[in-house]
Amino acid sequence: MAGAARTSGDRAGDSRGVGRALLLPRPLLPFLVLGLVAAPGTRAAGYETCPTVQPDMLNVHLLAHTHDDVGWIKTVDQYYYGVYNNLQHAGVEYILDSVISALRADPSRRFVYVEMAFFSRWWHQQTNETQEAVRELVRQGRLEFANGGWVMNDEAATHYGAIVDQMTLGLRFLQDTFGDDGRPRVAWHIDPFGHSREQASLFAQMGFDGFFLGRVDYQDKELRKQKQEMEQVWRGSASLQPPTADLFTGILPNNYNPPKDLCWDVLCADKPIVDDPESPEYNAKQVVHYFLDVATAQRRFYRTNHTVMTMGSDFQYENAHMWFKNLDKLIRLVNAEQQANGSRVHVLYSTPACYLWELNKANLTWSLKEDDYFPYSDGPHQFWTGYFSSRPALKRYERVSYNFLQVCKQLEALAGPAANVGPYGSGDSAPLEEAMAVLQHHDAVSGTSRQLVANDYARLLAAGWRPGQVLLSNALARLSGSKEAFSICPELNISVCPLSQTSARFQVAIYNPLARKVDRMVRLPVSAGAFLVKDPSGHAVPSDVLLLPQPEGQKPSPELLFSASVPALGFSIYSVARVSLQNPKARSPEPIPKKSRTGVLVIQNEYIRATFNPETGLLMQIEDLEQKLVLPVSQAFFWYNASTGDEKSDQASGAYIFRPYGLKPLPVSRWAQIRVLKTPLVQEVHQNFSAWCSQVVRLYRGQRHLELEWTVGPIPVGDKWGKEVISRFDTPLDTKGYFYTDSNGREILKRRRNYRPTWNLNQTEPVAGNYYPVNTRIYITDGKKQLTVLTDRSQGGSSLQDGSLELMVHRRLLLDDNRGVGEPLLEEGSGSWVRGRHLVLLDAVGTAAAGHRLLVEKEVLAPQVVLAPGGGGGAPYQPGTARLTEFSGLCRELPPSVHLLTLARWGPETLLLRLEHQFASGEDSGRNFSSPVTLDLQNLFSTFTITHLQETTLAANQPQASASRLKWTPDTGPVPNPSVPALGLAAITLQPMEIRTFVASVQWKEDGGTCREVALQA
Repeated sequence: MAGAARTSGDRAGDSRGVGRALLLPRPLLPFLVLGLVAAPGTRAAGYETCPTVQPDMLNVHLLAHTHDDVGWIKTVDQYYYGVYNNLQHAGVEYILDSVISALRADPSRRFVYVEMAFFSRWWHQQTNETQEAVRELVRQGRLEFANGGWVMNDEAATHYGAIVDQMTLGLRFLQDTFGDDGRPRVAWHIDPFGHSREQASLFAQMGFDGFFLGRVDYQDKELRKQKQEMEQVWRGSASLQPPTADLFTGILPNNYNPPKDLCWDVLCADKPIVDDPESPEYNAKQVVHYFLDVATAQRRFYRTNHTVMTMGSDFQYENAHMWFKNLDKLIRLVNAEQQANGSRVHVLYSTPACYLWELNKANLTWSLKEDDYFPYSDGPHQFWTGYFSSRPALKRYERVSYNFLQVCKQLEALAGPAANVGPYGSGDSAPLEEAMAVLQHHDAVSGTSRQLVANDYARLLAAGWRPGQVLLSNALARLSGSKEAFSICPELNISVCPLSQTSARFQVAIYNPLARKVDRMVRLPVSAGAFLVKDPSGHAVPSDVLLLPQPEGQKPSPELLFSASVPALGFSIYSVARVSLQNPKARSPEPIPKKSRTGVLVIQNEYIRATFNPETGLLMQIEDLEQKLVLPVSQAFFWYNASTGDEKSDQASGAYIFRPYGLKPLPVSRWAQIRVLKTPLVQEVHQNFSAWCSQVVRLYRGQRHLELEWTVGPIPVGDKWGKEVISRFDTPLDTKGYFYTDSNGREILKRRRNYRPTWNLNQTEPVAGNYYPVNTRIYITDGKKQLTVLTDRSQGGSSLQDGSLELMVHRRLLLDDNRGVGEPLLEEGSGSWVRGRHLVLLDAVGTAAAGHRLLVEKEVLAPQVVLAPGGGGGAPYQPGTARLTEFSGLCRELPPSVHLLTLARWGPETLLLRLEHQFASGEDSGRNFSSPVTLDLQNLFSTFTITHLQETTLAANQPQASASRLKWTPDTGPVPNPSVPALGLAAITLQPMEIRTFVASVQWKEDGGTCREVALQA
């Protein structure tokens, strides 16, 4: 988005869009450094290539840059090729052409580029001569890459695993293309709308030396300017030992735009510098004096004799010569003529890394930040908290695609090359990996693009799934030894699966991407009748057929339900056969008319009892039978009337902004029509609140949480009122204004109503100003009991009253919020009707972390269900191959506190492996899950042997042993030098919240998956 424009109009430099997946050939070697002959006098890129500064002057670092949204108003392809410039003038390939030409024309010029989704595409279209010239510019430090991810990701609606993946993709491209010369030293998030603490932690673990932000809350920024705290050390983790997650962080003075009246792009209307005194348009002296005034004023807010100006914005530099010619004049006029007249200002072409280097050399102590930058507001009634929930269907599609991508990458690793080329054709995870990387862009998963672009993002994901499904089939055939007609059913959430609905016999292969065994209820739509389900050993397992009510006049829709057990990092194949066309035991939800309800309604299993109010049909109490905990809980749906502006402000609710009209939401209904279903495997209460809002409250056998499956939409707006729909839980817990939300799915942050930890908040929007991003969970506690709600996608959430907790599930708005999108969030088409799940946990405080952390892991990486017709009579994968109905890629499970974050192919004989401690320090007092854990990787995997292990930084672009970061001293005192843990295959130790990343050389076993003792070499 456009930097300045988004403050009270467009997002400054705003331009966003989506396009086709950007496919790159997979590099073969990790840490490939290209051996190039350096031109005479050049040096390797890094801080040593930075320009000379004047120690006794104010040095103004000019950062020539462009901000290129990977989709927003236009799609990715439309932005790259400059299509539909009537919507927004933007053509990235012309920007890069022009910039490279301008840099080659003058050796003093420098430029900053960020988005590898665009740059990699442009790079592969260049001649060898141009590529070599660009390599030389990079080697000289004159073309600097900042951030270096595939995109500049959003920080609110993104899951940490997807952030790590997209950064790894972009940084690997740079490492393989430019070697260490191209490695970004600085993280650069100039446009995301608020900043998460986990993002800082991840960047620090990736090896960045510093981090520059564009957008922070207007109240926060004003106070920081007064206190000279625009630059500080941000501590990104409460668990990791400093400085592991410490990151120097600077707030840019003008979001990411040039100072007012100093924009010399074809997209700007500011006057160029006319330095001919004979011209009637002569303005050089006036411009220079104004520039010096701006620089001097800006200096007051920062602590060193260095300040920075971002000279560029959204999709600028399509005519780079125009920008650079004016900057050349400015530098010459200030440095030559003004300094001759006694000026103490020195202007230079610089880069974010070179500016950071000067700050580091100042050797100051810096204030310490330990919270985050949410929520973001750019004015009194302008809280950017709506996008936490915008486009919930796209947010869910992205989360499901992350799940599927990890399955694909694991199977590529476990099956080896056979996954990519096999009986079903060529399969590959790369297209989905690149599509998922695009979806992390701060106008993609955020839901803040135009509808046309949101549709294209979904198209990208769908295109990425197709080669992933081929890969999946190839890998399952290789690992099971049998070639079946495998298929997946992407519409199971709406009970559609043609294969299971039309087949009398079929197989259900369930793949578990977790490093521990998983028990899971499988639900499949089937034809009418009775069914026999057998496990991998051929034993019958309990099953039910449920008859789900359909619209009037249609027959009930049967669903088969059975419980499956799946080994770690492996699959189980169940067989299903219809044994009768009739099924007298099939159950359907029984309606309970309001008049005939007597006594309480209860559903329960071994662990949980949920009680419903017989008058209203609403949930009223949850009990944990094992822990003997009881909590009155009322849950219902409400909607906020979206503001269209009022006497205080003309700000309306929109894709970015949440601004309700009034503080109290309206109930969708004060009571629900209900039906009750009880079978040996499941008990359900079906609640119907209105024609557009319903819910199923569900308890499966053996389940330790309550599942609420909600369906909302299409939201009616015929009354001309935009609506923002929430699910609210009300309890008597005395929470004293506090609640807790996760940060990108990892660490938990404590929130307090109407409060900010670092400044005295003037709260102007008591609802929207208390909303925070909820990536996977939100909870409230009174110090004894804890109520946790898990989400299946990113949503906005809050606690606006003690004991209350709410999550926004859907929104449909009639006005644009004037931040550049230029259309209202109407969510027409497939995104208008949304189904999702909230998982509710009641726990004692000391054991709550184990409950929610292990359950989140199971939901984010849920088992993948794959179907095949018939009874398992497929051809052998190879002659004589035995058919396996159960397989595990691990010879032993990992302990509960360890999460296998990444297992993926890296090169022809290498894999990328990330192991994560998924508990925070001091978090679990029940089962010691917050303690360090040591793993033995020897003989851990069944299909391959690790022959060599190299530890790397988090994004796998630097060997850990040689990685080093600039040192910064917080005002709380010096921090110890980080120690590099010893590397031995038999003893990999993980501290709480630590992620360790390895490139493993492997040999795949000829006989598939066997576990034998093999000597390994560190």
